[in-house]
Amino acid sequence: MYGAVTATQVWVLTLQRKFSDALQALQKFQGDALNTIDGSIPKSFLEGSLYEALGDKSKAQKAFEQARIVAERLARESPDDASRHAILGQVLAALGQKDAAIAEGKRAVELLPESEDAYGGPPISCALAQIYACTGEHDQALRLIDHLLEVPNGLCVPILKLHPVWDPLRKDPRFQTLIDNYAVTK
Repeated sequence: MYGAVTATQVWVLTLQRKFSDALQALQKFQGDALNTIDGSIPKSFLEGSLYEALGDKSKAQKAFEQARIVAERLARESPDDASRHAILGQVLAALGQKDAAIAEGKRAVELLPESEDAYGGPPISCALAQIYACTGEHDQALRLIDHLLEVPNGLCVPILKLHPVWDPLRKDPRFQTLIDNYAVTK
């Protein structure tokens, strides 16, 4: 899996909120997409996310535009690959294209529903929850997170606490209630 080591390193540094270090590690990778266990992720999407976390909106926007091109190509190459539609949805959400992002996220869930794949389905549902969080659809995001905290291979409390993708929900008291409920009882 070309890029899996880099993706993992970037993920760990991101959880530690060492965004500059994560960006530096990512920029050493030569390809335009990192192939991970969860699918192909455009390098530029990760770059955009890191630039955004660092407060550089201009570089983030440019990176997300490049990521859109790569994600659209990847989705065209494998139109029945749910992970590619999920990534495209996340890229579109980062670009502020709310309706298109949600449509791609829902398409991904339709392609790989949890009812048909208990292993691969929850990560796709998680991507939809991330799209909802990014696009301001907090009610839908929180409902999906609540569900994902109960299913195997779903989310876990430490990731909710650490990963910046969930930052848009942090000020919502329902988010903290979910964390508290699942940290104590489950």
